[in-house]
Amino acid sequence: MSTATGTTATHHGEAERPGLRLLTPDTDMGAGPQLDGARVLDDVWEFLARFSAFPHEYCAPMLALWYAHTWAVEQFYVTPRLVLSSAEPGSGKTRVLEVAQYLVKSPEMTFSASPAALFRMVSSAPITILFDEVDAIFTKMGSGNEDLRALLNAGYKRSATVARCKGDANNMVVERFAVYAPAALAGIAGGMPATITTRAITINLRRRRREERVDAFRERLVAIESAPIREALADWMTSVGEQVGTATPVMPEGVTDRPAEIWEPLLAIADAAGGHWPETARAACRYFVAEATAVPVSDGVRLLSDLRTLFGERHADRMSTVEILLALHELDESPWADFHGKPLNARALSAELRAYGVSAKAFKHNGGTVKGYVVHGENGLADAWSRYLPAEHKGEN
Repeated sequence: MSTATGTTATHHGEAERPGLRLLTPDTDMGAGPQLDGARVLDDVWEFLARFSAFPHEYCAPMLALWYAHTWAVEQFYVTPRLVLSSAEPGSGKTRVLEVAQYLVKSPEMTFSASPAALFRMVSSAPITILFDEVDAIFTKMGSGNEDLRALLNAGYKRSATVARCKGDANNMVVERFAVYAPAALAGIAGGMPATITTRAITINLRRRRREERVDAFRERLVAIESAPIREALADWMTSVGEQVGTATPVMPEGVTDRPAEIWEPLLAIADAAGGHWPETARAACRYFVAEATAVPVSDGVRLLSDLRTLFGERHADRMSTVEILLALHELDESPWADFHGKPLNARALSAELRAYGVSAKAFKHNGGTVKGYVVHGENGLADAWSRYLPAEHKGEN
């Protein structure tokens, strides 16, 4: 069977699939040939997986869907940020961006764009921002960095604009920049604020093992080989753009609120593609949402999570402040024994928990009265746990 690309794809034990295939048109409707969306996405998946050793099987299909959404981004209310993170340099973040620029719509690859330049590029024409070493702008203070942070935060939603004053004191006008644009952001782990990561799908990349092999990235060959795949992706997304923009895909169980908002465009595209993609996309959604919620996004949430673990392990409904602090200091891989330069104390514990509506109470303990924290009741921990932590999944006894 001849194909548009002459390639085959094998994914995770599945049978080989031929490359791009045209569906036979319905002659009664007079329509021209239409690309098979599932096979278009399969080819994207296969192509990008040639150049990266991803840490999990759901990374490549998620990226294929994210790249696809850039071709119909104007149809969606949000564009999920894509974060490429790693503990150390040399883990493949830049390579993912290099391949992405041959598959996304209107790529703008940058390392250090000025705020003024990026504002104007985004507002003047649709682009896909591919920003490497972006963590540097979040670890250095300065008005320019804050402007870039504002653009990346606000540009998540289609209706967003960022206002800036223009002119001198005698002739000052307010200029509003449209900043809605897809953005893939690569940086070292821990270098991006929660305002970005909570709007993002994050891949935590790792260095390749010695036995892991990937294709060499030769730009000239990549440009030639990617051209038919990119063209097919653009054509197919154009044909289904309105359909996916108005779709309301069914979310996997437990995916609500911000995670559901993030994944809606990608699941809508998967449903339009058909084949294995609706199931594959939802499996990827469950994986990435679970991974995101497993990692606390702030000191306060980390503290709530550790307290839930402590109270659960001790089957306790109340613990004194002294007991809590001793236990927190002894936790492996926790920040509490050296919290901003000194061990977490009663005052800092109270300050952290007060922000979540939790306060210390006096209660009877071992024949005396102590101050500490309770699970249930007014200003107890249970309410904060239910609001800020993912639900606990109890195993069967």
